[in-house]
Amino acid sequence: MIFNSVVFVIFYIIVTALYFILPHKYRWGLLLAASCYFYMAFVPIYILILGFTIVIDYFAGIYLEKTIDERKRKQLLFCSLVANIGVLVFFKYYNFLNTNLSLLLNNFNAKNPLPFLSILLPIGLSFHTFQAMSYTIEVYRGNQKSEKHFGIYSLYVMFYPQLVAGPIERPQNILHQMHEKHKFDYGCMVEGLKQMLWGFFKKLVVADRLSIYVNTIFDHAEVHNGSSIAIACFFFSIQIYCDFSGYSDIAIGSAKTMGFDLMTNFGRPYFAKSINEFWSRWHISLSTWFRDYLYFPLGGNRVKKLLVYRNFLIVFLISGIWHGANYTFIIWGALHAFFSIIGLIITPYTKDIHLKLHINKKITDVVRQLFIVVLVTFSWIFFRASSMENAMTIIHNLKSFGLHPFFGDSVSNFGHCLLAILLLFLIEYKKEYLPARFNFFQHPNIFIRWGSIISMIVCIMIFGVFNGGQFIYFQF
Repeated sequence: MIFNSVVFVIFYIIVTALYFILPHKYRWGLLLAASCYFYMAFVPIYILILGFTIVIDYFAGIYLEKTIDERKRKQLLFCSLVANIGVLVFFKYYNFLNTNLSLLLNNFNAKNPLPFLSILLPIGLSFHTFQAMSYTIEVYRGNQKSEKHFGIYSLYVMFYPQLVAGPIERPQNILHQMHEKHKFDYGCMVEGLKQMLWGFFKKLVVADRLSIYVNTIFDHAEVHNGSSIAIACFFFSIQIYCDFSGYSDIAIGSAKTMGFDLMTNFGRPYFAKSINEFWSRWHISLSTWFRDYLYFPLGGNRVKKLLVYRNFLIVFLISGIWHGANYTFIIWGALHAFFSIIGLIITPYTKDIHLKLHINKKITDVVRQLFIVVLVTFSWIFFRASSMENAMTIIHNLKSFGLHPFFGDSVSNFGHCLLAILLLFLIEYKKEYLPARFNFFQHPNIFIRWGSIISMIVCIMIFGVFNGGQFIYFQF
C-alpha cells in the first residue's frame, strides 16, 4: 500500500477513527493489525521475515537486560545484529555478491558453485532492520529498558506510518509513546493533516511530475545533449528531495493525528552551506544513526585527522552500500566522503571569507549554497543511474552542452515542472528565512488560512500526477 493512493486514504481514515473510538488497552492491537495489513499489501509472505527478526530482538532485549556477565551480553548483542544484518545481506546483496564472486573465480578459470536466486527485496527492509538494531544496541548500552510487551515491541518495529521508509526511530523516542493514552487533540489533528497535505503536494505535484522528464532523459541518455541532461540532473535533485521528504511529511503527519511525535527527517537541505551541513539536514534519522552507531564508535572526530578522514570514508561507503547493491551507490557514497573530507580540510581557510574578500556575507552564503547544490546534484547522477555504464554515458554527454534542450512530450508539462519548483522554492525559502511571516496555513484570519488550505488541495487535484507509482526510497 502506498501513501499516494485512494486505498491508503480510506485505510488511514478508518484506522485513525477506530484508534480514537477504541479503549486505550486495545489500541496497540489495532495499530499492529493495521500495520501488518499495510505491509502485507505489498508481498504478504514477507511478513514472516519481520516476524523472525522481531522474535529474536524481543528476547535478545530481555536477556541483555537480565544478563550481568559482559561477555554473554556481547554475545547476545552479536547474535541479534547478525540475525538482522544476515537477513538484510541475504535478500539485498546475495546476487550482487554472487556476481562479483563469479567474476573473481573466472579470473582463475574456476566456476562459482553458488546458484543465483530470484529474490524479491522485501520493501523497506533496510529501514526496519536499522530500527530493530537500534533497539538492541540501546538496551545493551543501558539507555533503554527492554520492552516486555511483545505486541508493543512488534508495533515499534512495524508502526505503519514509518514502516517502509522511516524516519528510523530510536526506542527512547517512540516506545514510551506506544504505552501512553492519546486523547483526541484537535490541534494535533489539524497540524498533522496540514503536514500530510504538504507531503502530498511535494510528492504528487512536484516529484511525480518531474519524474516524467527525468525518466525520459536518464533512460535514453545516449540520445540527449548536455543541456537536456543538466536539466534532468537538476530536476532529479528536486524530485528525490520532494519524493522522500514528502513521504516523511505524510508519515510524521499521519502519526501526529493520532498523538505520536516522530522525529523530523528533513530540514530544507538545499539551503546548506557545506556538505556536512547538508547531511545534518538530509535524511536526519539515517545520518544520526550512522553517527551514533558507527562514526562515534570508530572514534568520531576525537582521533587524529587521518583517522577522522578514514571514519568519514567508512561511514559514507557503508551508507552507499546501505542504499543499494550496485556500484553506483558505492561511488555515490565515496563522492560524499570525498566532498566531506575536502570540506573539513578547507574550512579553516574559507571561514569568514566574506571579510577577507570584503564581500557581503549574504553573497558568499548564496555562492556556498549554489556550490553545494551543484556538488550534490552531480553525485545524484550515480544514485539515479541504472548502472555504471548509464552513469558514464550521462557524464560524457553532459559535456556536450547543446543549445536546444529536450522539453519532453509536452511543453506544458515542462512549464508545470518549472512552476512547481518555483512554488516549492518560495515556500521553502519562507520557512528557512521568514518562519514568522506569511505563514498562510497558520494565519489568524480564517479566510486566508482556509483559503490557503483549499488552494493547496485544488492545486494537487489539478496538477498532481496520480499514476506516479511508489516512493523512490521504498526500494531500500
